[in-house]
Amino acid sequence: MHSTPPTIIAPPDDKAVIELISPDRLNPYLTACVGDTTAALALYRWNSDLAAAFFESLGHLEIMLRNALDARLVARQQRRGRTAEWYDDTTVPLSGKARGDIAQAQQRAGRHGTAAPRGKIIAELSLGFWRFLLARQYRASLWPDLAGAFPHAPNRALTTVEDPVKRLHKFRNRIAHHEGIWHLPLEARRDDIQTVLGFIAPAAAAWVANASRIDDILTRRP
Repeated sequence: MHSTPPTIIAPPDDKAVIELISPDRLNPYLTACVGDTTAALALYRWNSDLAAAFFESLGHLEIMLRNALDARLVARQQRRGRTAEWYDDTTVPLSGKARGDIAQAQQRAGRHGTAAPRGKIIAELSLGFWRFLLARQYRASLWPDLAGAFPHAPNRALTTVEDPVKRLHKFRNRIAHHEGIWHLPLEARRDDIQTVLGFIAPAAAAWVANASRIDDILTRRP
């Protein structure tokens, strides 16, 4: 019986890799590494690992945040004796942009012209939609109800929740567009995730932290 010889993987050709990633994209890494291409590629790979780890925790945050806010909007409808879903009810003071986002979510969630299940509609609404529900324009209208989604926050000030959510939304967008995050205050963004989850439910914050790979990858910076 003949054994198959092991596959030999040649070391990467830095020049070919840089050309495919693009010199413009790698330029900040090359600058940080004083022109050392091998070091720049190692930093780029580490940035990708870190972005993936953050994206896991941000995904948990997004799902928990939207479900917490949705629950408060449902309760708001019930308290007001409204039978329509909050996203269909024109008396809910949502901006034109928010209404447009809802229409697009309903279209994406629907099947062959049938009404989309509410769970799919909620899931189709982006983190940006939920982030802007926490904007100052809703301070007097929706925030008194939405504040209940954060029972463990130290106070009921809108900015207490809005500020970290706003930072995380911007941070998530950088990751989603494959932009570098290696030079940002990463520990602060990690803490923002834990802060917002802790405002919603400390158990949720602990659950996400226990599985997070962020701290481990932070210690392995090249």
